[in-house]
Amino acid sequence: MRLIIAEKPSLARAIAEALPGGARREDGALHAGDSIVTWCLGHLLEQAPPDAYDPAFKQWRLDHLPILPSRWQLSPRPKARGQLAVIRKLLKQAHEVVHAGDPDREGQLLVQEVIEYLGWKGPVSRLLVSDLNRPAVQRALARLEDNAHYQPLYRAAESRSRADWLYGINLTRAWTLTGRQAGHDGVLSVGRVQTPVLGLVVRRDAEIRDFKPHPFYVLWADLAVASGQLRAWWQPGENHRLDEQGRLLEHAPAQALAERLPGAEGRLTSLETRQKRQSAPLPYSLSALQVDAARRFGLSAKAVLDICQRLYERHKLITYPRSDCRYLPEEHLAQARATLASACGQDETLRGWLAGADFSLRSKAWDDKRVGAHHALAPTGKPAKLERLERTEADVFRLIARNVLAQFYPPLITREVKAEFTILAERFRASGQELLQPGWKPLFTTREEAPPLPPLTEGESCRVTACEVEERETRPPDPFTDASLIKAMMNIARYVDDPEVRRTLREHDGLGTEATRAGIIETLIERGYLVRQKKSLRATRLGSGLVASLPEAASRPERTAQWEQRLTAIAEHGDDPAPFLCALIEDLRGLLGSADANRLRQAMATAQGEVAAAPKRRGAADKRRGGRSTSPRTRRKPRTSA
Repeated sequence: MRLIIAEKPSLARAIAEALPGGARREDGALHAGDSIVTWCLGHLLEQAPPDAYDPAFKQWRLDHLPILPSRWQLSPRPKARGQLAVIRKLLKQAHEVVHAGDPDREGQLLVQEVIEYLGWKGPVSRLLVSDLNRPAVQRALARLEDNAHYQPLYRAAESRSRADWLYGINLTRAWTLTGRQAGHDGVLSVGRVQTPVLGLVVRRDAEIRDFKPHPFYVLWADLAVASGQLRAWWQPGENHRLDEQGRLLEHAPAQALAERLPGAEGRLTSLETRQKRQSAPLPYSLSALQVDAARRFGLSAKAVLDICQRLYERHKLITYPRSDCRYLPEEHLAQARATLASACGQDETLRGWLAGADFSLRSKAWDDKRVGAHHALAPTGKPAKLERLERTEADVFRLIARNVLAQFYPPLITREVKAEFTILAERFRASGQELLQPGWKPLFTTREEAPPLPPLTEGESCRVTACEVEERETRPPDPFTDASLIKAMMNIARYVDDPEVRRTLREHDGLGTEATRAGIIETLIERGYLVRQKKSLRATRLGSGLVASLPEAASRPERTAQWEQRLTAIAEHGDDPAPFLCALIEDLRGLLGSADANRLRQAMATAQGEVAAAPKRRGAADKRRGGRSTSPRTRRKPRTSA
């Protein structure tokens, strides 16, 4: 008997339906011919709590830290014991096992840790499913791989899990106990990813709060030229008082020039024309979709993830959504016309976009070399009856379909013109853009570009017909939103000062993963470290105080981003995990040594930020993971997810 272990019930159903013969349901499994398909329910196992290694660790004490397991243990999650028993029973009957976790690092861990925990020693194949429609699942079943090829991915995921445990358990206990000494009654949760994300928001809020606006001045002049009129802007020289962005800080020079300009004549001294060819935006990764959906529809990152999961699992309209890739397999290109025609034929907007597509075109999106365990989000080809979906589901599906359809549109071609005039020995600049070929742009709602300039000839004369000095004021940076925070997590190198580290980080993933970024934001809100104010995300006093009490390195992105870099080396190049964990432990000892009650007391007393929303009433399971008991001696372990 062949036993196929899927990551979740929806995937198990899709696999069973793709197998020959009808599937029948029996106690936690589906029988189809000589195969049985069973499933996990997310993680059935979790890292064992500290007291599993030593009962003394049940009590939180500073002199226990750091807690460093010598032989790692896993424990069944309380609600998963029944399904774990089903899998154990089926493994005893199996001759072959197929690992059908999601095609990513966490999916590899989730199923393989169950197989190893239950002691299976026989052969294991790997089934990679990124599309739940029957033809796609049948194709995947026809090309099973040896699971041994994915051992480095498993080791990376296992190392990540252990690193999170070491970091979260030890630092959360240290800061909670130190906080208790400082008079703070509650768990202070610290994580390798959540705390740097919180640090981004805290520092942005401080920039906004400490921002001192200052006025600056701009002078424009309307110019009559041979073929029409245009507006040009004065470029003050370095002999004037300018800020770091070259903005004029004094009104008098601009006003003095403005008084001399009316009727003045000048000449076009420099003309630069450049044709710009721009390809369509690539199909979406999850994070890129979360950014666009937040901007366009005001959806939170978690809402977009949940919508995508429904479109994938329940409606089977899109391919695997938790993808960090923006490219598509080359084999999909041949089927693209039929897939998109089927998917888009029942919606007026999508039909209009489909009608304009030229399937003889091939964009750079079709590239096997850029596709890893999963590819960009795309329609599966199942007809999309969008009127039967929730409005937000239809909105998100249209975005996904649009970005794939856009690959079959010609490029956007524009002509950009930059002109520099000399008037009264001063420089004035004007720029414009002419649309030569709209290409894919009509599918997208984008900001208006600069209007075109009239035809110009270098050396021609001009005359000032009007001018004005405008007083403006510098503005603080905008607060983070779901969209901008997800984007910051994706492009974390922008927030790193060290140029060498920044250059390295550009080549690797940012903070968190496609699957975890939305959850990290929600976790920070649930723990009272962030609040939502309309679309903005702001730090609370508690969140700001926690960041101020920690060593700066714990709330900055360099460390955790470099961890992801090392985990990638384990997953992709088979690096040994031991040096990574040894370096982490050494780093951890230094962080623990910096826990200080006086510093924490002062940080909490002087913290600035928003008032946290009242916490939701938590169930027993939540209390087991992170709740606060009435007695300090019987406090339960906190949740230690990243």
